This record gives sequence, structure tokens and C-alpha cells, in this order.
Amino acid sequence: VTATDADDGLYGQVKYTLKKITEKASNIFHLDSETGAISLLRSLDFEESDAYELEVQSRDGGGLFDTAKIT
Repeated sequence: VTATDADDGLYGQVKYTLKKITEKASNIFHLDSETGAISLLRSLDFEESDAYELEVQSRDGGGLFDTAKIT
């Protein structure tokens, strides 16, 4: 996930967090708070679930934010 902010300095730095994530999904997916990269903590098992939905929030140094849903 990528978000950009045209501000300079601290106000232009974007951090990422996972919002509205189930406990099961939190044991499978990892979000790098600096880069927005989503990685797997373990292999996916389609017998457990055939789909996951994550909500990622990006926030700049000034407190502005936006969210995106990832399926």
C-alpha cells in the first residue's frame, strides 16, 4: 500500500496501521508501518478461509489520514 503527502518534514511522513482486522488475520498478515508493505507471517490455507479483508490506514505527521480496504 502506498500513500503520499506533498508536505515537507514531519508533516509529509506517512505511517501505516491495520484497522478492523480480525484476530485470525492478524496472525497471518503483517503491515510494515514505515513502507506500507503487507507480508505473510505464514502460508495461506484456503480450507481455513477463502478470502480476507484488511483495512489499512495511512496517517501523516499532521494527523490527516485515509483508509483503504484490501481483499
